[in-house]
Amino acid sequence: MGEGQSKARQKLPHGEEGSNNSELNPDTFTAFNISSVEQLTEDTYQYRFELPGNSSLRLRLGQHIVLRGVVDGLEVQRAYTPISPGNAEGYFEVLIKCYEAGLMSQYIKTWKKGDVVFWRGPFGGFPYRPNQHGELLMLASGTGLAPMLPILQSITADEEDETFVTLVGCFPTFDSIYLRPLLQDLARYWNIRIRYVLSQETSLEKLPWSYQENTYAGRLDEGLLKTIINSCRRKPFALLCGSSAFNEDMKRYLKAAGIEENSWFVF
Repeated sequence: MGEGQSKARQKLPHGEEGSNNSELNPDTFTAFNISSVEQLTEDTYQYRFELPGNSSLRLRLGQHIVLRGVVDGLEVQRAYTPISPGNAEGYFEVLIKCYEAGLMSQYIKTWKKGDVVFWRGPFGGFPYRPNQHGELLMLASGTGLAPMLPILQSITADEEDETFVTLVGCFPTFDSIYLRPLLQDLARYWNIRIRYVLSQETSLEKLPWSYQENTYAGRLDEGLLKTIINSCRRKPFALLCGSSAFNEDMKRYLKAAGIEENSWFVF
């Protein structure tokens, strides 16, 4: 849920700052330490948070957690989906895009290794079961990639799961594609295909040759989505995550391609 909605309210009274027991809780904010900060692009960062011992958040696929920040005396909350596997031990990782005018972004930009950050959850999730769908069509814009990754990783980690996956990642430029090495590793699996749609690239000639045949210049419009759906090996079930405008466009294009509302899920 990299593009989730945020809400602001007055700062909590002293003494209600949340628990410090490192157990994630939907009702109470819990403190977690930042163990590393990695800048991925001009405005996007990958943050790793410590979990005590070898404990795990035990998230179900696609579940999100809610971050709390305080900016100018206002409390702001925003939802993000960890990109680490739900059963990762000793840590979890979150992909965050910072916006110039965003209240939460002002707070996040101050983070450094060793800082304490408050989270609660988990919430939501996609009720995925192995081999439940013949093919998953993942349509992700920017940090909308986040909820797709744990699902992809669970499919590739399970030898019994023979679900085909076509992931379509929409980014402005080649350099703005997040986590390229991880995506390239996933694309090596026999049942995973990854396609990139780059809205601000006019030519693919300068791209590394290994990307050229899997990348489209321009926007993911109705015609391109129909072409991708026609190339799927089975009739797909679609997963959508992006801005509300992106999600609405994708729903329209899916309908036009004959994919009904009961055959998609929006994060």
